[in-house]
Amino acid sequence: MSEVTLEVVRPNRTDAVQLIAELDAYLNSLYPPESNYLLDIGALMQPSIRFVMAFVDGEAVGCGAIWLKGEYAEVKRMYVRPSCRGMGIGYKLLNKVETLAREAGIMRLRLETGDQQPEALRLYERNGYQPCEQFGDYLVNGENLFMEKRLE
Repeated sequence: MSEVTLEVVRPNRTDAVQLIAELDAYLNSLYPPESNYLLDIGALMQPSIRFVMAFVDGEAVGCGAIWLKGEYAEVKRMYVRPSCRGMGIGYKLLNKVETLAREAGIMRLRLETGDQQPEALRLYERNGYQPCEQFGDYLVNGENLFMEKRLE
């Protein structure tokens, strides 16, 4: 059986850059550029962001981040390579970013996702995220969905 491990890392390492590029290509295939709110590597290097990578037997297969914004934290850059989906990696990444939020004293998480990502929506819904109103600088465009979870 494969071993899944998680690690908080700097997002400018080569395997993280590759995962972000894969995620960008995936999102750009689903939505027009004006509907994608992608944080680049430079933005992910901010002190208010924690970036997590998932590894299967040492190989980078997924990532997720949390952006600490004071009253809440925003889940960003969630991605699991298609070949590794169904292994519970998305759940583990989400659980880890929730733990990082709790450790920072933040008890409310928010996220923006899209209507063309049913797998992501299922992951979020199964883990207690519920629809919420638009937040931050996002524009409502008919494709994006906003979700929120209060942590215990």
